[in-house]
Amino acid sequence: MITPKVAAVAITKKGAQILAQLGPLLPEADLIVAERFLEYLLGVPNRVSTYQGPVGAQMGPLFKTYDQLIFCVSLGAVVRLAAPHLKTKETDPGVLVIDDACQFVVAVLSGHLGGANAFTIKVAKLLGAQPVITTASDAGGTLAVDILGREQGFKVEADKKTLIRLAAQVVNEEPVALVQESGTRDWWKGPIPENIKSFDWLEDADPNRFSGVLCITNRALPLDLSKKWQDRLVLYRPPEPL
Repeated sequence: MITPKVAAVAITKKGAQILAQLGPLLPEADLIVAERFLEYLLGVPNRVSTYQGPVGAQMGPLFKTYDQLIFCVSLGAVVRLAAPHLKTKETDPGVLVIDDACQFVVAVLSGHLGGANAFTIKVAKLLGAQPVITTASDAGGTLAVDILGREQGFKVEADKKTLIRLAAQVVNEEPVALVQESGTRDWWKGPIPENIKSFDWLEDADPNRFSGVLCITNRALPLDLSKKWQDRLVLYRPPEPL
């Protein structure tokens, strides 16, 4: 697994003090601080750099360089600073915010595809803070359609509209079929949500009973079967066994 590039940014004295606490716990992170607060980061094992002038001038390079961005800045300020640089959730880095009291770590952007939700939990644990995650599937304890099986190497095959449609169906507790014909089954811990019914083969799921289907398979589906689920099918391709 590729190690993400991480940067943590502070613009205040308290923010710099938080980075001094976080740095040794997250040595892979680059620490970036206003020049006048450099003294608070002396002795940390991280790579440290400073900036002068408005922090907004740093946002473009940060978004291009790093996979995860941690800001010790107010949530509103981060939203305004990040807005001109946002492209898509498939390409934007994960963005986190730590409040000045170091009580909360908030996932702001790219929670699923960018990994901000998982990284928020990690950083909060390191700091003894409360993670705040508002993504519907995570908050509701249900399946995340766009990243299902990603850690196990599953590759998603579906257009963006279908992904959004199926994700909404899962979150809104509509009846959804889950078919697993191949691949490891350790991608989900705990019971499957009640609105999701499991099948071993796609032929066993009745298109008239379900709003959509999540299908984990390595076979090429027959054309007539694919048509039955047109615009309602998300395919996941697990790694082929060695």
